[in-house]
Order: sequence, then C-alpha cells, then structure tokens
Amino acid sequence: MIRIRLFRTGRKKQPFYKIVVTDKNNPPRSGRFIEDLGYYDPLTKQCDIKEDKAKHWIGEGASVSDTVYNLFIKKGVVVGKKRPVHAISKKEIVEEASTDKKSAEGIPVTEEPTKETSEEVDKKPVEETPIKEENPVKTSEDEDAQEIQKAPKNDIVKEEPTKEDK
Repeated sequence: MIRIRLFRTGRKKQPFYKIVVTDKNNPPRSGRFIEDLGYYDPLTKQCDIKEDKAKHWIGEGASVSDTVYNLFIKKGVVVGKKRPVHAISKKEIVEEASTDKKSAEGIPVTEEPTKETSEEVDKKPVEETPIKEENPVKTSEDEDAQEIQKAPKNDIVKEEPTKEDK
C-alpha cells in the first residue's frame, strides 16, 4: 500500500521533514521513497507542497498520514476537517479507564459541574430534605463514655494509700 508521510532529515534538535510517497512497509528512515512532494520545517512553520503531484497520488489511492493530511488542508490541497494528531497522555488514559470501570459497575458517573450565574441559582427552587430521626440503641460503652464526659475535669480523686503500700 502506498502512503504519503513525512521523512525526517536535518540535524539533531533541528528537525526538517520531506513529504514523500513511499511504500507503507518501508521504514520511515530508510530513504527509499517513490516521489518527493515537498517539505515542512516545523521550526519556522514553512511548508512547500507540489499540489498537482499530491492530488495525483491521492487519486491513485495513496493513504495520507494525519500530520500530512493537516498540512494539505492548511495549504488547500484537500478540503475537510483536520484530524487529531496529539497523543493521549497517561493521565487521560487512567481517567478514561476509571470512568469506564465505574459505568460498567453501575456506579453513576457525575459530569464536571458547570458554572452557574447567581441569577440561575436564585431561580432554582430549594429542595428540602427530610431529617431522619433515629433512636440509636444505647450500649454499656456509650453509657461509660457519657459518664466520663460528665465527670468534672479538675477534680482528681486521690486514693488513700493502703497498708500494703506503706
């Protein structure tokens, strides 16, 4: 299968890309490509594309990488929406997996709260929640804890020494 993609050239920390037509199975750094369609310099954002050749290869059925497709849209070679190119961070993957897990377990997933204006808050009716009155069962531990709390803190009871202590 034929693919239109970027071929990196340039020095270390100074990338420069050629836009080439190559076989999909060729490694990107092999240097074997069918045709050179232009270049892209990410440092200066300069891009030069041979539009007639690019349209020819797309017409022949060549697939286009996402970055090159976005460059074609920017230059007007292709009409359409840009494709997302950015990679998903590990943090986003973990958050996505946790929401998927919660929804699979039947736990309702709450969405991000939206900011409401003070007018919207005033218009909303106030919901009153009924207060549940429970009669807890008292245990001996609860009674002991209440007696300790009722005892005055400043009164220290001193025991008289017994005959054995003397």
